[in-house]
Amino acid sequence: MIGWLEGLIVYKQQRGNRSQITLSCNGVGYEVQITQREWLTLENDQTIQLWIHQTISPDNWQFFGFKSTQERDIFRELISVNGVGPQAGMALMQECKPQELVEAISNGDLRRLCKAQGIGKRTAERLAVELRASIAVFAGMDPAPSLAEGVSSEQMPESGADVEATLSMLGYDDLEIRRAIRAIAEGSDGPPPPGDDQDAWLRGCLQWLSRDSA
Repeated sequence: MIGWLEGLIVYKQQRGNRSQITLSCNGVGYEVQITQREWLTLENDQTIQLWIHQTISPDNWQFFGFKSTQERDIFRELISVNGVGPQAGMALMQECKPQELVEAISNGDLRRLCKAQGIGKRTAERLAVELRASIAVFAGMDPAPSLAEGVSSEQMPESGADVEATLSMLGYDDLEIRRAIRAIAEGSDGPPPPGDDQDAWLRGCLQWLSRDSA
């Protein structure tokens, strides 16, 4: 497997949403896909070094290039999630700089993740659930409290189970419900309602879920 390349850029091209360079290394030209953000900073006849992730299929070899081992390792974390292939991983790397991406996943910022081309809500949820701890620790951050893991017993309303059941019947999934209850419990829209006021908790959760940022 090829893990690192140093060479001269002899050709730059874009195909659809893919940004590529051809890197001449000791007489061999390697086509390497990079983010558009990085592509725009490069020029022909420039010598660069890239850390490489290589994928191999029966009819295709692909190289994805990154400026640092950290960027490449974040990319590898992304594509370890079911439903996130290399192109989706590159779209996420393009949408967010590495630290921004780590923070978005660690904090369960689905709205930010969904801005990446080809990333839908379900995929963003999987990223937030599966990578929250590993990607934060990997990047030297303390993971934020999981938005996918309910709330503490002190924060949970007395009628929490009924609120969850009602929201579930309305079509919301577990992650959305727990994020909403956490947001209301933490006072994102003002003081939380009394623990025995089921209707107030339900109204608060529905209002929060209806916002674009939910």
